Amino acid sequence: MPTHDQRRGARREVAVHAGDVVLDGFLDVPAGAIGLVLFAHGSGSSRHSTRNQYVASVLNQAKLGTLLFDLLTREEGELDAMTRHLRFDIDLLARRVIGAIDWCAAFAETRDLPLGLFGASTGAAAALVAAANRPSRIAAVVSRGGRPDLAHDALPQVQSQTLLIVGSRDQQVLAMNQGAERRMVAPVRVEIIEGATHLFEEPGTLERAASQAAAFFRGCFAPAPA
Repeated sequence: MPTHDQRRGARREVAVHAGDVVLDGFLDVPAGAIGLVLFAHGSGSSRHSTRNQYVASVLNQAKLGTLLFDLLTREEGELDAMTRHLRFDIDLLARRVIGAIDWCAAFAETRDLPLGLFGASTGAAAALVAAANRPSRIAAVVSRGGRPDLAHDALPQVQSQTLLIVGSRDQQVLAMNQGAERRMVAPVRVEIIEGATHLFEEPGTLERAASQAAAFFRGCFAPAPA
């Protein structure tokens, strides 16, 4: 765990205590940060995801702190690489996200910052379940190419403002997101990135998604006018 005198704004490795496990993470809190976004990565991914690291860099430039952390321990990750079953255990992944939320609430550098969640693929479902379980802590949720449908009965319980970003060419996932939108009670909208497929590999599509996410989080974290 970083000490209080470490320089703000420099990415460093942290050990996130989530229940009975310790998860590896990267924490970056820029000077003057107005909020902190926790990343819940997608199927078979980790804190080293190049896409999420890119999105995190865009958020950092927008004065948003970021925490990228592994949802699985090293041993669990090795097992999942063979069986591929833990990546779809939404209850387990959501418990890890909830643990990270509680860790941030107890850590001096982050406890006073409003929190948001950014989820991709199955990580989006875990983020929404976690938001439903920590309504007073989570101000906003953003999903990129996510599977919010896998959050099932937690969807109507989410109170956080939610943005579901989907590629226009990711038709099946788009339908799933639109279905999830209809089940949610919290303020929610689906943002379609034209020309993007599921992984947002097309030129400019990930950049647009990251910009949308940064603007959304900033709007949700901004203090109410006096």
